Amino acid sequence: MNVFCFKDQRVIISGGGTGIGRSLAIAFAEAGARVRIIGRTKTTLAEVAGRYPQQIEYVCCDVRDGPRWKEVIAGHDPDVLINNAAVCPLTDVLDDNDPSWKSVLSINFEGTLTGCREAATKMRARGGGRIVNITSVHGHICERGHTAYGVAKSAVDQLTRCLAVELAPYGILVNAVAPGFVETPMSRASGVNELKTDWFQSQFIDSGRIPLRRPAQPAEITAAVLFFASKENTYITGQVLAVDGGMTLTL
Repeated sequence: MNVFCFKDQRVIISGGGTGIGRSLAIAFAEAGARVRIIGRTKTTLAEVAGRYPQQIEYVCCDVRDGPRWKEVIAGHDPDVLINNAAVCPLTDVLDDNDPSWKSVLSINFEGTLTGCREAATKMRARGGGRIVNITSVHGHICERGHTAYGVAKSAVDQLTRCLAVELAPYGILVNAVAPGFVETPMSRASGVNELKTDWFQSQFIDSGRIPLRRPAQPAEITAAVLFFASKENTYITGQVLAVDGGMTLTL
């Protein structure tokens, strides 16, 4: 049962069609919010919106399209913005022609920056609001093949801290939640669920590198986001909370 109340609050969630974004959309709707979910795939967005058609609406939008992304936010005038949209392809740090670099940085960082700016402008005029960025433990740990992802998430972490200072005079609290491994479609992006591989089992579960010895479920990330976004949170801002089963404690 959801312990937080968001009755009639306007919430925007980018990347709201699957995984953590889907979990967030449903949770906010169940808490009474008017939710607008953003993404690039109509079918997944429509499925989520269909769960609570009176409270969830969807808009197809690529957060790399700055003018369109700004328009979508302005049209909903959010009390809460959740920047969740992200991609995590493997990238070659030595290949300056790798197109994935631009895609990762433009979606994971620039899309987040645009969302924060536009939402904060609306929130400032109204006298306050909440922004929660979904980052990753990869913002401060490193993994081969994920340099672009790590750099983008690290930038979002610092953006969160800086915006918390910049926006505090306007009653806008800015925080981030940094998941570790989560059971979502992103864990199956390569066609194989990495969380079911012998590599993951030996490196993270059997070894106890994740002390809780399992990946997270999307609802466990959602719980942290709901608190940061709620009116019950009145004095926490500029924080990046790792929700990783204790993994970063063992590194």
